[in-house]
Amino acid sequence: MPGIDRRRLLFGILPAAALAAAGCARSDAFPETRREPAKPPLALIYNGPQGCSDCAPAVATLLRKAPRPFEVEYVGPGDLTAAALAGAALYVQPGGGADLERTWRDLRGSAEVVRAWVREGGSYLGLCFGAYLAGRGPGFDLLPGDTDAYAGSPGSSVPDDRDTVVRVDWRGKPRHMYFQDGPAMLLDSGADATVLATYDNGTAAVVVAPYGKGRVGVSGPHPEADESWYADKGLTNPDGVRFDLAYELIDATAGRP
Repeated sequence: MPGIDRRRLLFGILPAAALAAAGCARSDAFPETRREPAKPPLALIYNGPQGCSDCAPAVATLLRKAPRPFEVEYVGPGDLTAAALAGAALYVQPGGGADLERTWRDLRGSAEVVRAWVREGGSYLGLCFGAYLAGRGPGFDLLPGDTDAYAGSPGSSVPDDRDTVVRVDWRGKPRHMYFQDGPAMLLDSGADATVLATYDNGTAAVVVAPYGKGRVGVSGPHPEADESWYADKGLTNPDGVRFDLAYELIDATAGRP
């Protein structure tokens, strides 16, 4: 049949049934593969009696809206069991406490469980009061060193426990963060730790350190503070209210490159 386009003959003339039989139509023999979206990792956030009303919810919102989000559940002091932590990727000890000794009485029964969980690969994130509790006296003893108040320390720009905005050096760049009587991290000489930010007197403000197979991230200032925190105290952040530092700290603590 000279002059006839055989491709046109095949696809233009043969009926659909014939094409299906020839394997040219979609077949149920190769069903479309459907994958369920991956479930976000679980973060447990302490919301015990010493937590302020805004602190745990602010962290929860931050984690849920992060570029790489977390599923969030709140826990109290009696909930920090090996079984509860086994399903979590991150444990957050937020700010807001006013009495370190009192809060430690609530938490010390879970201290070894938390240490063992981090040692085996868990991640602890401590913010302000939670950073104090990562230290030794009293605390979970998760840091290669200890913590102490930045306010009123030698060379500090903050003389007391007022709510304010502090300037930090974050990886060599000046940034500003919400601050309310948070700690400085006093690292042991030669400690295996990454200092993400320092205060103006050179002490460590934000640190990430290994602990066994896990990681510990702590911040004296509040990277999770939203607009309402500043408005309530009549404060302004010269950088604007941004959460990039919080996300960087979360990713470093959770071991996300």
